Amino acid sequence: MADDLRQTLDVIGERFNLGEYEIDAYLAVLEAGQLTASEIADRTDIPQPRVYDTVRSLADRGLVELRESRPMQIVAIDPEDAFGEIQSSFTEMVEELTARYTAPARETEAVSLVKSRSTIIRHLNDCIEAAEYELAVSLTPELLKQFADDLADRIDAGVSVDLLVTPASAAPDPEAFEYLSVATTVRTRRGITTPVLAVADGEHSVYATQDALRDDRERYGVIFNRSALGFLISGFFGTVLWSTAEPLTADTTERPFPRRYASIRRAVKDIRGLGGEFYATVEGRDIETGEPRVLSGKVIDVAFQESEEVAAVSIETDDGVVEIGGLVAALEDIEGQEIHIGRETPPDPDR
Repeated sequence: MADDLRQTLDVIGERFNLGEYEIDAYLAVLEAGQLTASEIADRTDIPQPRVYDTVRSLADRGLVELRESRPMQIVAIDPEDAFGEIQSSFTEMVEELTARYTAPARETEAVSLVKSRSTIIRHLNDCIEAAEYELAVSLTPELLKQFADDLADRIDAGVSVDLLVTPASAAPDPEAFEYLSVATTVRTRRGITTPVLAVADGEHSVYATQDALRDDRERYGVIFNRSALGFLISGFFGTVLWSTAEPLTADTTERPFPRRYASIRRAVKDIRGLGGEFYATVEGRDIETGEPRVLSGKVIDVAFQESEEVAAVSIETDDGVVEIGGLVAALEDIEGQEIHIGRETPPDPDR
């Protein structure tokens, strides 16, 4: 495949590597259908001595036909015939190059700035597809329609999806759009100042302004590709955007336990909302030493403010009660990086 791709690139590069004289001569012949070398010189700025070399170069590329009469006639070839084969080769080449370009991006840990609308859209798509258990997205109505199938796939895969649609005035009517086929909980927010973003499992994140996606000018998007800094986008979504949005609809069907969370806020809200006994297994690190910790036990208390600025879980372990906070926690004992909640026993993270 590598040899085939290189050969295709060579062929396409040779076919399209036209100089100024070649372009002028080719367009003149196309418009006239058939010309002599003298007629080409008269219709263009190509010097008479250069015309023969120029048209033979076009003939070598299969763009014109030379009829060795007196005088020699340069005959246009139908572009459908001249470029038909190269068109299919070009399509195959683009598909192969795209596959090679996007594959490494999924495994690369990076923080980057991008200003191309198409690149931002591609990273949004990658982020949505990467979600394994938790996804937060803020989309315009146009982007919601574009990613509806991808979001529906995540719902079918059991991913919990918080969807924010903005501006609220343009959001589809719930009676006309099946929101619960693409999200677990849906809210709307006023204004075009609300950014477009996506956070998958707390680590793969994309952030961009609506302006960057609307007019594609000198505006940027930020990509946290499997980076620990993705918590910046996750925290911003939970405390600034989601908490100031208006509820639109929510799935009242209780999802089965155990459940897996990247966000402590989401875990706390589920525990408070459902009631009853819960058990937790938390993978994280000690906030003072930075050492990795895995804790299991019964959930005996939760702390939560409606502003979502505070969210924590207290777990009764064999070594006593331990307080679990979210990413970059400072008040609690442990920074919870991955939280598993079960009903009867502490969940096994490996299952």
